[in-house]
Amino acid sequence: VAKAHSQARLEARRRRSRPVADALHQWMGQQRQKIPDGSATARAIDYSLKRWVALTRYLDDGNLPIDNNWVENRIRPIALGRQNWLFAGSLRAGKRAAAVMSLIHSAKLNGHDPYAYIRDVLERLPTQPASRIGELLPHRWQAIDSA
Repeated sequence: VAKAHSQARLEARRRRSRPVADALHQWMGQQRQKIPDGSATARAIDYSLKRWVALTRYLDDGNLPIDNNWVENRIRPIALGRQNWLFAGSLRAGKRAAAVMSLIHSAKLNGHDPYAYIRDVLERLPTQPASRIGELLPHRWQAIDSA
C-alpha cells in the first residue's frame, strides 16, 4: 500500500509539480539577469538557484515529503528548551541543563522512554569504558535485558 501511494504521489508530482518547478526555475533565471548583484533579491534568487537540485529532489522520489515540517515540529521543543535552559542560574548550569534536555528529547525522538533511558545511562556510566561511551547516545542505545 505504501509503495502504491508513493508511486501515485511521484506520478502526480511529475505531471503537475514538475512543470511548475521548471517554469519557476526558468523565471528565476530570467529575473536574476535583471537584478543588480549584491541586492537582497539577487542573494535570495542565487540562494535558491544554487540549491535547486536539493530543493526539487522531492519531485523525483514519491517517498520524500515536499517540506521538512515534520522534522521542524519534532525538534522545536529541543531548540526552545536549549535556549530557555541557558537562564538556569548560571551559564555553566544552563549548558548542563541544555545537554540533559537534548538527551531527553533525543531519546524521545528515537522511540525510547526518557526515564528508562536516563536511568540506564546513569547506572552504566561508572563502568562504561570511555572508548565505548558513544553506545550510550540515544540513537545507538540498547537497553540491557534484565530478565
